[in-house]
Amino acid sequence: MKVKDSRRKPTKSELAILQVVWNVGEVTVRQVHEHLSESREIGYTTVLKLMQLMTEKGLLLRAEQGKAHVYRAAEASSTAKQSLVEDFIEKAFSGSAHDLVMHALNSRRSRPEELAEIRALIDRLEEGHD
Repeated sequence: MKVKDSRRKPTKSELAILQVVWNVGEVTVRQVHEHLSESREIGYTTVLKLMQLMTEKGLLLRAEQGKAHVYRAAEASSTAKQSLVEDFIEKAFSGSAHDLVMHALNSRRSRPEELAEIRALIDRLEEGHD
């Protein structure tokens, strides 16, 4: 089992910030604040502090551009999400991807397109095991 640095695991608020960063690319605190304040009440200084902490945790990278600080994600969305899923499977499902998938599919109705993608993935995985 891999030893993981739990300090790098984002909180719920940090994930919301990361979603903005992943969607936009390089961002300022003001841009993140504007995106987040559309859907919930959050102060500029709160966003600033969170982004500073995320930089210390290694979740964000910061560069100076003139007077502004510009942030970008330290990891690609797919890499970070993969790590979160692996950690979640280990903690919540005792390492069983089967249990995770069964719970996910039984928890809410999937659209036909989603089910088709899942079937295609299963087919590709089965082809790789032959």
